[in-house]
Amino acid sequence: MLPKITQFQSVVSEEQAAKAGYALFVLPKGKNLPAAPFKDLLAARLKRRRMKAEELAKSPLSGDLPGGGLAVWVMVDGQQSAFERHTQLRKALQLLLAEQPEEIALAVFGSEGERRQAAQDAVQVALLNAPLLPQRKSKDARKAVKKIVLHGWKSADGFALQQALAEGSALTRELTLLPANELTPKAYRERVRKLAAENGWAVEEFDMKKLRKLGAGAFVAVAQGSGDEEAAIVRLSYRPKGAKQKPVALVGKGICFDTGGHNLKPARYMHGMHEDMNGSAVALGILLAATRLKLPLALDIWLALAQNHISPAAYKQNDVITALNGTTIEIVHTDAEGRMVLADTLALAAKEKPAAIMDFATLTGSMAVALGARYSGVMSNREDLAAAAVAAGKASGERVCAFPLDADYEEGLESKIADIKQCTLDSEADHILAGRFLLRFVGDLPWIHVDLSASRCEGGLGAVGSDVTGFGVGFGVEWLRSSMI
Repeated sequence: MLPKITQFQSVVSEEQAAKAGYALFVLPKGKNLPAAPFKDLLAARLKRRRMKAEELAKSPLSGDLPGGGLAVWVMVDGQQSAFERHTQLRKALQLLLAEQPEEIALAVFGSEGERRQAAQDAVQVALLNAPLLPQRKSKDARKAVKKIVLHGWKSADGFALQQALAEGSALTRELTLLPANELTPKAYRERVRKLAAENGWAVEEFDMKKLRKLGAGAFVAVAQGSGDEEAAIVRLSYRPKGAKQKPVALVGKGICFDTGGHNLKPARYMHGMHEDMNGSAVALGILLAATRLKLPLALDIWLALAQNHISPAAYKQNDVITALNGTTIEIVHTDAEGRMVLADTLALAAKEKPAAIMDFATLTGSMAVALGARYSGVMSNREDLAAAAVAAGKASGERVCAFPLDADYEEGLESKIADIKQCTLDSEADHILAGRFLLRFVGDLPWIHVDLSASRCEGGLGAVGSDVTGFGVGFGVEWLRSSMI
Protein backbone atom coordinates (compact mmCIF):
# COMPACT_ATOMS: atom_id res chain seq x y z
CA MET A 1 0.00 0.00 0.00
CA LEU A 2 1.52 3.31 -1.09
CA PRO A 3 1.20 6.42 1.09
CA LYS A 4 -1.51 8.95 0.34
CA ILE A 5 -0.18 12.14 -1.27
CA THR A 6 -1.56 15.55 -0.29
CA GLN A 7 -0.36 18.52 -2.37
CA PHE A 8 -0.13 22.25 -1.74
CA GLN A 9 1.07 24.74 -4.33
CA SER A 10 1.96 27.19 -1.57
CA VAL A 11 5.28 27.28 0.26
CA VAL A 12 5.34 25.45 3.56
CA SER A 13 5.15 27.51 6.74
CA GLU A 14 7.16 26.87 9.89
CA GLU A 15 3.95 25.93 11.67
CA GLN A 16 3.02 23.35 9.02
CA ALA A 17 6.51 21.83 8.97
CA ALA A 18 6.68 21.60 12.74
CA LYS A 19 3.21 20.03 12.87
CA ALA A 20 4.20 17.31 10.40
CA GLY A 21 6.93 16.14 12.74
CA TYR A 22 9.19 14.98 9.94
CA ALA A 23 10.12 17.34 7.11
CA LEU A 24 12.46 17.22 4.12
CA PHE A 25 13.41 20.63 2.72
CA VAL A 26 14.67 20.37 -0.88
CA LEU A 27 16.63 23.48 -1.79
CA PRO A 28 18.10 24.45 -5.19
CA LYS A 29 21.89 24.39 -5.33
CA GLY A 30 23.50 27.74 -4.55
CA LYS A 31 26.01 29.52 -2.37
CA ASN A 32 23.29 31.21 -0.34
CA LEU A 33 20.34 29.82 1.53
CA PRO A 34 16.97 30.66 -0.04
CA ALA A 35 14.15 32.11 1.99
CA ALA A 36 12.66 29.07 3.71
CA PRO A 37 11.20 28.07 7.07
CA PHE A 38 13.73 27.61 9.85
CA LYS A 39 16.43 29.37 7.82
CA ASP A 40 18.04 30.64 11.00
CA LEU A 41 18.06 27.15 12.50
CA LEU A 42 19.72 25.79 9.38
CA ALA A 43 22.29 28.58 9.37
CA ALA A 44 23.15 27.76 12.98
CA ARG A 45 23.52 24.06 12.14
CA LEU A 46 25.80 24.87 9.22
CA LYS A 47 27.94 27.11 11.42
CA ARG A 48 28.22 24.42 14.06
CA ARG A 49 29.34 21.88 11.48
CA ARG A 50 31.66 24.40 9.80
CA MET A 51 29.84 23.81 6.53
CA LYS A 52 29.09 26.18 3.69
CA ALA A 53 25.57 26.30 2.31
CA GLU A 54 26.54 24.72 -1.02
CA GLU A 55 27.91 21.67 0.79
CA LEU A 56 24.30 20.61 1.34
CA ALA A 57 24.50 19.41 -2.28
CA LYS A 58 26.96 16.73 -1.09
CA SER A 59 25.81 15.97 2.44
CA PRO A 60 22.27 16.48 3.77
CA LEU A 61 21.97 17.94 7.26
CA SER A 62 19.42 17.12 9.94
CA GLY A 63 18.23 19.10 12.93
CA ASP A 64 15.55 19.07 15.62
CA LEU A 65 12.51 21.26 15.11
CA PRO A 66 10.60 23.12 17.80
CA GLY A 67 8.23 20.67 19.38
CA GLY A 68 10.55 17.70 18.91
CA GLY A 69 10.20 17.10 15.17
CA LEU A 70 13.05 16.28 12.81
CA ALA A 71 14.01 18.22 9.68
CA VAL A 72 16.49 17.37 6.94
CA TRP A 73 17.86 19.96 4.52
CA VAL A 74 19.37 18.99 1.18
CA MET A 75 20.40 20.87 -1.95
CA VAL A 76 19.76 19.28 -5.32
CA ASP A 77 21.55 20.35 -8.48
CA GLY A 78 19.04 20.27 -11.32
CA GLN A 79 21.89 19.95 -13.84
CA GLN A 80 22.97 16.61 -12.43
CA SER A 81 21.81 13.28 -13.82
CA ALA A 82 18.65 11.60 -12.56
CA PHE A 83 20.77 9.00 -10.79
CA GLU A 84 22.73 11.67 -8.90
CA ARG A 85 19.61 13.62 -7.94
CA HIS A 86 17.83 10.47 -6.78
CA THR A 87 20.84 9.31 -4.79
CA GLN A 88 21.13 12.62 -2.97
CA LEU A 89 17.43 12.66 -2.11
CA ARG A 90 17.45 9.03 -1.00
CA LYS A 91 20.32 9.68 1.42
CA ALA A 92 18.47 12.69 2.83
CA LEU A 93 15.18 10.82 3.16
CA GLN A 94 16.82 7.88 4.92
CA LEU A 95 17.64 10.20 7.84
CA LEU A 96 13.89 10.59 8.33
CA LEU A 97 12.85 7.02 7.52
CA ALA A 98 15.23 5.69 10.17
CA GLU A 99 12.70 6.91 12.76
CA GLN A 100 9.78 5.18 10.98
CA PRO A 101 7.49 8.19 10.61
CA GLU A 102 3.90 7.67 9.55
CA GLU A 103 3.79 11.09 7.85
CA ILE A 104 6.47 13.05 5.99
CA ALA A 105 6.33 16.62 4.73
CA LEU A 106 8.23 17.37 1.54
CA ALA A 107 8.90 21.04 0.80
CA VAL A 108 10.48 22.20 -2.45
CA PHE A 109 11.95 25.63 -3.17
CA GLY A 110 13.39 27.63 -6.09
CA SER A 111 12.11 28.65 -9.49
CA GLU A 112 9.06 27.04 -11.06
CA GLY A 113 11.20 24.62 -13.05
CA GLU A 114 13.34 23.77 -10.04
CA ARG A 115 10.30 23.12 -7.88
CA ARG A 116 8.65 20.93 -10.52
CA GLN A 117 11.70 18.72 -10.94
CA ALA A 118 12.43 18.62 -7.21
CA ALA A 119 8.84 17.62 -6.47
CA GLN A 120 8.84 14.83 -9.05
CA ASP A 121 12.16 13.47 -7.79
CA ALA A 122 11.35 13.78 -4.10
CA VAL A 123 7.92 12.17 -4.43
CA GLN A 124 9.38 9.31 -6.47
CA VAL A 125 12.12 8.64 -3.94
CA ALA A 126 9.67 8.85 -1.03
CA LEU A 127 7.19 6.46 -2.67
CA LEU A 128 9.88 3.95 -3.63
CA ASN A 129 11.20 3.77 -0.07
CA ALA A 130 7.86 3.84 1.76
CA PRO A 131 6.70 0.18 1.40
CA LEU A 132 7.65 -2.40 4.02
CA LEU A 133 9.40 -5.28 2.27
CA PRO A 134 8.93 -8.91 3.35
CA GLN A 135 10.67 -10.26 6.42
CA ARG A 136 9.83 -13.22 8.60
CA LYS A 137 10.81 -12.10 12.10
CA SER A 138 8.46 -13.39 14.82
CA LYS A 139 7.93 -9.80 15.95
CA ASP A 140 7.70 -7.10 13.30
CA ALA A 141 7.43 -3.67 14.87
CA ARG A 142 8.06 -1.72 11.67
CA LYS A 143 5.76 1.15 10.74
CA ALA A 144 4.98 2.18 7.19
CA VAL A 145 4.75 5.73 5.90
CA LYS A 146 1.04 6.39 5.45
CA LYS A 147 1.00 9.98 4.24
CA ILE A 148 3.20 12.32 2.21
CA VAL A 149 2.38 16.03 2.28
CA LEU A 150 4.01 18.04 -0.51
CA HIS A 151 4.41 21.81 -0.30
CA GLY A 152 5.58 24.05 -3.13
CA TRP A 153 4.22 22.18 -6.15
CA LYS A 154 1.00 20.58 -7.28
CA SER A 155 0.96 17.90 -9.97
CA ALA A 156 -2.04 17.90 -12.27
CA ASP A 157 -2.03 14.10 -12.57
CA GLY A 158 -1.28 13.36 -8.91
CA PHE A 159 2.21 12.06 -9.76
CA ALA A 160 0.78 9.15 -11.74
CA LEU A 161 4.16 8.10 -13.17
CA GLN A 162 5.87 8.12 -9.79
CA GLN A 163 3.07 6.13 -8.18
CA ALA A 164 3.06 3.56 -10.98
CA LEU A 165 6.83 3.10 -10.77
CA ALA A 166 6.67 2.72 -7.00
CA GLU A 167 3.94 0.10 -7.22
CA GLY A 168 5.79 -1.85 -9.90
CA SER A 169 9.07 -1.67 -7.97
CA ALA A 170 7.41 -2.78 -4.74
CA LEU A 171 5.99 -5.87 -6.48
CA THR A 172 9.38 -6.67 -8.01
CA ARG A 173 11.25 -6.35 -4.72
CA GLU A 174 8.60 -8.23 -2.74
CA LEU A 175 8.69 -11.24 -5.06
CA THR A 176 12.48 -11.21 -5.21
CA LEU A 177 12.80 -11.26 -1.42
CA LEU A 178 10.38 -14.13 -0.80
CA PRO A 179 12.18 -17.29 0.38
CA ALA A 180 12.34 -20.18 -2.05
CA ASN A 181 10.12 -22.42 0.08
CA GLU A 182 7.36 -19.81 -0.27
CA LEU A 183 7.85 -18.77 -3.89
CA THR A 184 7.98 -22.13 -5.61
CA PRO A 185 7.07 -22.25 -9.31
CA LYS A 186 3.61 -23.49 -8.28
CA ALA A 187 3.08 -20.66 -5.79
CA TYR A 188 4.48 -18.16 -8.28
CA ARG A 189 2.02 -19.29 -10.94
CA GLU A 190 -0.84 -18.91 -8.46
CA ARG A 191 0.32 -15.39 -7.61
CA VAL A 192 0.52 -14.50 -11.30
CA ARG A 193 -3.02 -15.78 -11.91
CA LYS A 194 -4.27 -13.60 -9.05
CA LEU A 195 -2.48 -10.54 -10.43
CA ALA A 196 -3.92 -11.25 -13.88
CA ALA A 197 -7.46 -11.46 -12.51
CA GLU A 198 -7.04 -8.22 -10.57
CA ASN A 199 -5.60 -6.27 -13.49
CA GLY A 200 -7.48 -7.64 -16.50
CA TRP A 201 -4.52 -9.43 -18.09
CA ALA A 202 -5.06 -12.51 -20.21
CA VAL A 203 -3.01 -15.46 -18.96
CA GLU A 204 -1.79 -18.60 -20.74
CA GLU A 205 0.33 -21.30 -19.12
CA PHE A 206 2.62 -23.70 -20.93
CA ASP A 207 3.13 -26.47 -18.39
CA MET A 208 5.70 -29.27 -18.67
CA LYS A 209 3.32 -31.50 -20.63
CA LYS A 210 2.67 -28.78 -23.21
CA LEU A 211 6.34 -27.84 -23.39
CA ARG A 212 7.40 -31.42 -24.07
CA LYS A 213 4.80 -31.63 -26.82
CA LEU A 214 6.07 -28.36 -28.32
CA GLY A 215 9.64 -29.65 -28.25
CA ALA A 216 10.93 -27.08 -25.74
CA GLY A 217 13.83 -29.30 -24.75
CA ALA A 218 16.04 -26.52 -23.35
CA PHE A 219 13.48 -25.46 -20.74
CA VAL A 220 12.46 -29.03 -19.93
CA ALA A 221 16.09 -30.12 -19.48
CA VAL A 222 16.47 -27.68 -16.59
CA ALA A 223 13.02 -28.11 -15.06
CA GLN A 224 13.02 -31.92 -15.08
CA GLY A 225 15.62 -32.03 -12.32
CA SER A 226 13.16 -30.71 -9.74
CA GLY A 227 11.26 -33.97 -9.32
CA ASP A 228 7.90 -32.29 -9.80
CA GLU A 229 5.94 -30.82 -12.67
CA GLU A 230 5.48 -27.31 -11.28
CA ALA A 231 7.60 -25.46 -13.83
CA ALA A 232 5.97 -23.56 -16.68
CA ILE A 233 6.31 -20.72 -19.14
CA VAL A 234 3.56 -18.22 -18.38
CA ARG A 235 2.33 -15.62 -20.84
CA LEU A 236 0.46 -12.51 -19.74
CA SER A 237 -1.17 -10.21 -22.29
CA TYR A 238 -2.06 -6.53 -21.85
CA ARG A 239 -4.26 -5.07 -24.61
CA PRO A 240 -5.43 -1.53 -23.80
CA LYS A 241 -7.69 0.45 -26.09
CA GLY A 242 -5.80 2.26 -28.82
CA ALA A 243 -2.80 -0.04 -28.55
CA LYS A 244 -0.48 -0.59 -31.46
CA GLN A 245 -1.24 -3.70 -33.48
CA LYS A 246 2.01 -5.52 -32.71
CA PRO A 247 2.81 -6.07 -29.04
CA VAL A 248 6.17 -5.64 -27.37
CA ALA A 249 7.37 -8.82 -25.67
CA LEU A 250 9.07 -8.72 -22.25
CA VAL A 251 10.73 -11.97 -21.19
CA GLY A 252 11.87 -12.72 -17.64
CA LYS A 253 14.05 -15.43 -16.16
CA GLY A 254 12.24 -16.93 -13.18
CA ILE A 255 14.52 -19.51 -11.59
CA CYS A 256 12.98 -19.70 -8.12
CA PHE A 257 16.09 -21.42 -6.73
CA ASP A 258 19.36 -22.29 -8.41
CA THR A 259 21.54 -25.00 -6.89
CA GLY A 260 23.72 -25.13 -9.99
CA GLY A 261 22.47 -28.61 -10.82
CA HIS A 262 25.09 -31.37 -11.11
CA ASN A 263 27.72 -28.63 -11.24
CA LEU A 264 26.68 -27.79 -7.70
CA LYS A 265 27.39 -24.30 -6.42
CA PRO A 266 29.48 -23.97 -3.24
CA ALA A 267 27.56 -22.61 -0.24
CA ARG A 268 28.96 -19.10 -0.67
CA TYR A 269 27.52 -18.80 -4.16
CA MET A 270 24.31 -20.74 -3.57
CA HIS A 271 23.28 -18.42 -0.76
CA GLY A 272 20.84 -15.87 -2.14
CA MET A 273 19.84 -17.95 -5.15
CA HIS A 274 16.17 -17.50 -4.26
CA GLU A 275 16.69 -14.14 -6.00
CA ASP A 276 17.51 -15.78 -9.33
CA MET A 277 13.91 -15.17 -10.39
CA ASN A 278 14.44 -11.39 -10.31
CA GLY A 279 14.20 -11.00 -14.10
CA SER A 280 10.66 -12.37 -14.12
CA ALA A 281 9.73 -10.06 -11.23
CA VAL A 282 11.11 -7.06 -13.16
CA ALA A 283 8.98 -7.96 -16.18
CA LEU A 284 5.92 -8.23 -13.92
CA GLY A 285 6.73 -4.91 -12.26
CA ILE A 286 6.95 -3.19 -15.65
CA LEU A 287 3.62 -4.70 -16.68
CA LEU A 288 1.94 -3.51 -13.49
CA ALA A 289 3.35 0.01 -13.90
CA ALA A 290 2.32 0.13 -17.57
CA THR A 291 -1.18 -0.97 -16.61
CA ARG A 292 -1.47 1.71 -13.93
CA LEU A 293 -0.28 4.31 -16.46
CA LYS A 294 -2.66 2.96 -19.12
CA LEU A 295 0.12 3.02 -21.67
CA PRO A 296 -1.41 2.69 -25.15
CA LEU A 297 0.90 -0.20 -25.95
CA ALA A 298 0.16 -3.90 -26.29
CA LEU A 299 2.45 -6.01 -24.12
CA ASP A 300 3.14 -9.73 -23.85
CA ILE A 301 5.01 -10.84 -20.74
CA TRP A 302 6.71 -14.24 -20.88
CA LEU A 303 7.86 -15.70 -17.55
CA ALA A 304 10.19 -18.72 -17.44
CA LEU A 305 9.32 -20.22 -14.03
CA ALA A 306 11.37 -23.20 -12.87
CA GLN A 307 14.07 -24.36 -10.46
CA ASN A 308 17.54 -25.75 -11.13
CA HIS A 309 17.89 -28.74 -8.82
CA ILE A 310 20.14 -31.76 -8.61
CA SER A 311 18.56 -35.20 -9.02
CA PRO A 312 18.94 -38.37 -11.11
CA ALA A 313 16.63 -36.76 -13.68
CA ALA A 314 18.59 -33.50 -13.87
CA TYR A 315 20.38 -32.63 -17.10
CA LYS A 316 24.14 -33.25 -17.22
CA GLN A 317 27.33 -32.08 -18.86
CA ASN A 318 27.72 -33.48 -22.38
CA ASP A 319 23.97 -33.94 -22.87
CA VAL A 320 22.74 -32.72 -26.23
CA ILE A 321 19.39 -30.94 -26.03
CA THR A 322 17.06 -29.82 -28.83
CA ALA A 323 15.41 -26.45 -28.24
CA LEU A 324 11.97 -25.39 -29.41
CA ASN A 325 13.28 -23.77 -32.59
CA GLY A 326 15.21 -26.92 -33.55
CA THR A 327 18.65 -25.72 -32.39
CA THR A 328 20.72 -28.51 -30.84
CA ILE A 329 22.70 -27.51 -27.74
CA GLU A 330 25.73 -29.21 -26.20
CA ILE A 331 25.57 -28.90 -22.41
CA VAL A 332 28.86 -27.74 -20.93
CA HIS A 333 27.88 -26.53 -17.45
CA THR A 334 24.57 -27.13 -15.66
CA ASP A 335 24.84 -23.84 -13.76
CA ALA A 336 24.28 -21.99 -17.04
CA GLU A 337 20.60 -22.87 -16.75
CA GLY A 338 19.29 -19.34 -17.20
CA ARG A 339 20.17 -19.17 -20.86
CA MET A 340 18.54 -22.58 -21.35
CA VAL A 341 15.11 -21.59 -19.98
CA LEU A 342 15.34 -18.24 -21.74
CA ALA A 343 16.17 -19.91 -25.06
CA ASP A 344 12.80 -21.63 -25.34
CA THR A 345 10.92 -18.71 -23.79
CA LEU A 346 12.45 -16.32 -26.32
CA ALA A 347 11.64 -18.76 -29.11
CA LEU A 348 8.00 -18.92 -27.98
CA ALA A 349 7.81 -15.13 -27.82
CA ALA A 350 9.46 -14.79 -31.25
CA LYS A 351 6.86 -17.07 -32.85
CA GLU A 352 4.28 -14.33 -32.20
CA LYS A 353 6.33 -11.81 -34.27
CA PRO A 354 6.26 -8.95 -31.73
CA ALA A 355 7.46 -5.46 -32.56
CA ALA A 356 10.46 -6.00 -30.27
CA ILE A 357 11.67 -8.31 -27.49
CA MET A 358 13.39 -7.27 -24.28
CA ASP A 359 14.52 -9.93 -21.82
CA PHE A 360 15.55 -9.48 -18.19
CA ALA A 361 17.72 -11.93 -16.27
CA THR A 362 20.21 -12.26 -13.44
CA LEU A 363 22.19 -14.22 -15.98
CA THR A 364 25.96 -14.12 -15.57
CA GLY A 365 28.51 -13.57 -12.87
CA SER A 366 30.84 -12.11 -15.47
CA MET A 367 28.51 -9.13 -15.94
CA ALA A 368 28.78 -8.45 -12.22
CA VAL A 369 32.57 -8.71 -12.52
CA ALA A 370 32.51 -6.29 -15.46
CA LEU A 371 30.21 -3.68 -13.93
CA GLY A 372 29.83 -4.38 -10.24
CA ALA A 373 26.39 -3.81 -8.77
CA ARG A 374 25.81 -0.18 -9.82
CA TYR A 375 25.05 -0.69 -13.51
CA SER A 376 23.33 -3.41 -15.49
CA GLY A 377 24.51 -4.49 -18.92
CA VAL A 378 22.56 -4.53 -22.17
CA MET A 379 23.16 -6.08 -25.58
CA SER A 380 21.11 -5.77 -28.73
CA ASN A 381 21.03 -6.85 -32.35
CA ARG A 382 20.07 -3.26 -33.27
CA GLU A 383 22.41 -0.36 -32.57
CA ASP A 384 19.53 2.10 -32.32
CA LEU A 385 17.82 -0.04 -29.69
CA ALA A 386 21.01 -0.28 -27.67
CA ALA A 387 21.38 3.51 -27.83
CA ALA A 388 17.73 3.95 -26.80
CA ALA A 389 18.31 1.62 -23.84
CA VAL A 390 21.30 3.63 -22.64
CA ALA A 391 19.27 6.85 -22.98
CA ALA A 392 16.39 5.30 -21.01
CA GLY A 393 18.83 4.34 -18.28
CA LYS A 394 20.08 7.91 -17.99
CA ALA A 395 16.59 9.38 -17.97
CA SER A 396 15.22 6.92 -15.39
CA GLY A 397 18.21 6.95 -13.05
CA GLU A 398 18.73 3.20 -13.61
CA ARG A 399 21.97 3.18 -15.55
CA VAL A 400 22.87 0.59 -18.18
CA CYS A 401 26.01 0.01 -20.20
CA ALA A 402 25.91 -1.37 -23.75
CA PHE A 403 28.20 -4.31 -24.51
CA PRO A 404 29.34 -5.63 -27.91
CA LEU A 405 27.64 -8.56 -29.56
CA ASP A 406 29.99 -9.12 -32.51
CA ALA A 407 29.78 -12.42 -34.35
CA ASP A 408 33.40 -13.42 -33.81
CA TYR A 409 32.72 -13.93 -30.11
CA GLU A 410 30.63 -16.95 -31.06
CA GLU A 411 33.74 -18.91 -32.04
CA GLY A 412 33.92 -19.86 -28.37
CA LEU A 413 30.53 -21.57 -28.64
CA GLU A 414 31.36 -23.74 -31.64
CA SER A 415 30.50 -27.38 -30.93
CA LYS A 416 31.75 -30.51 -32.66
CA ILE A 417 28.58 -32.44 -31.91
CA ALA A 418 25.74 -29.88 -31.85
CA ASP A 419 24.69 -26.59 -33.41
CA ILE A 420 26.05 -24.60 -30.47
CA LYS A 421 27.58 -25.00 -27.05
CA GLN A 422 25.57 -23.71 -24.12
CA CYS A 423 28.67 -21.94 -22.72
CA THR A 424 32.38 -22.57 -22.16
CA LEU A 425 34.31 -23.66 -19.08
CA ASP A 426 36.29 -20.43 -19.21
CA SER A 427 34.94 -17.27 -17.57
CA GLU A 428 36.21 -14.89 -20.24
CA ALA A 429 33.39 -12.70 -21.63
CA ASP A 430 30.71 -15.16 -20.56
CA HIS A 431 28.14 -12.32 -20.48
CA ILE A 432 28.78 -11.68 -24.18
CA LEU A 433 28.78 -15.40 -25.01
CA ALA A 434 25.43 -15.68 -23.24
CA GLY A 435 24.14 -12.85 -25.41
CA ARG A 436 25.36 -14.57 -28.58
CA PHE A 437 23.69 -17.79 -27.40
CA LEU A 438 20.34 -16.10 -26.79
CA LEU A 439 20.53 -14.34 -30.15
CA ARG A 440 19.98 -17.76 -31.78
CA PHE A 441 16.42 -17.81 -30.46
CA VAL A 442 15.00 -14.43 -31.51
CA GLY A 443 15.46 -14.70 -35.27
CA ASP A 444 15.65 -11.33 -37.02
CA LEU A 445 13.36 -9.55 -34.55
CA PRO A 446 14.58 -6.41 -32.74
CA TRP A 447 15.88 -7.63 -29.38
CA ILE A 448 17.52 -6.28 -26.23
CA HIS A 449 19.01 -8.45 -23.50
CA VAL A 450 19.35 -6.97 -19.99
CA ASP A 451 21.76 -8.74 -17.61
CA LEU A 452 20.69 -7.51 -14.17
CA SER A 453 23.97 -7.14 -12.33
CA ALA A 454 22.38 -4.26 -10.38
CA SER A 455 19.47 -6.34 -9.03
CA ARG A 456 21.13 -6.27 -5.60
CA CYS A 457 23.38 -3.50 -4.30
CA GLU A 458 24.26 -3.41 -0.62
CA GLY A 459 23.00 -0.19 0.93
CA GLY A 460 20.73 0.68 -1.98
CA LEU A 461 21.20 2.23 -5.39
CA GLY A 462 19.96 5.49 -6.88
CA ALA A 463 16.47 6.23 -5.60
CA VAL A 464 16.06 2.91 -3.75
CA GLY A 465 17.41 2.32 -0.26
CA SER A 466 16.85 -1.46 -0.04
CA ASP A 467 19.59 -3.95 -0.96
CA VAL A 468 17.25 -5.56 -3.49
CA THR A 469 16.87 -2.63 -5.82
CA GLY A 470 14.02 -3.46 -8.20
CA PHE A 471 16.37 -2.27 -10.94
CA GLY A 472 14.77 -2.50 -14.36
CA VAL A 473 11.24 -1.32 -13.62
CA GLY A 474 12.01 2.38 -14.03
CA PHE A 475 14.37 1.69 -16.92
CA GLY A 476 11.91 -0.59 -18.70
CA VAL A 477 8.96 1.79 -18.35
CA GLU A 478 11.09 4.71 -19.59
CA TRP A 479 12.24 2.64 -22.58
CA LEU A 480 8.66 1.77 -23.45
CA ARG A 481 7.43 5.34 -23.06
CA SER A 482 10.26 6.94 -25.03
CA SER A 483 11.03 4.37 -27.70
CA MET A 484 7.90 2.44 -28.48
CA ILE A 485 4.92 4.84 -28.22
